[in-house]
Amino acid sequence: MFIKKEYKILMVGLDAPGKTTILYKLKLGDIVTTIPTIGFNVETISLHSRNYTLWDVGGPDKIRALWRHYYEGIDATIFVIDANDVQRLEEAIFEWKRLAYAVELANVPSLIFANKQDLPGALPPEEIESMMGITARYGRFMHVQGSIATQGVGLAEGFAWLNSALDALGK
Repeated sequence: MFIKKEYKILMVGLDAPGKTTILYKLKLGDIVTTIPTIGFNVETISLHSRNYTLWDVGGPDKIRALWRHYYEGIDATIFVIDANDVQRLEEAIFEWKRLAYAVELANVPSLIFANKQDLPGALPPEEIESMMGITARYGRFMHVQGSIATQGVGLAEGFAWLNSALDALGK
């Protein structure tokens, strides 16, 4: 009997980059009308012969201090960036670094979705990766994946990378 591996994933980001859209596109295969998340949504999805319990935690500034309460038992993080919102990119990178440098998440892979790639002002994933300084981080598994959550573009590729990272870490 084949037993699927189970993973707990924390998905965060500023408000409105598309976290909840990603969650329900993966869960339902469709887009749903969303409102700002003032707390969290949690769903289990099956991808690549694995079960992922995704914790989509709200991103308004007053809620971000609560993210750390979700760190325990996390196998990976997903940080969603609105690649079209260049005015808030510095803020997003700051919040991602707080997450990436958290001691509790020291050996946890971090997948970053550079979302909304279909919009004309969206920065490409390579540029965001450079701005985040990911190439300068040693000993951690980090990856920026371009995505268009409303169309599902880039989501499977991001999770394929995440699977490889989890396998490499023996999780």
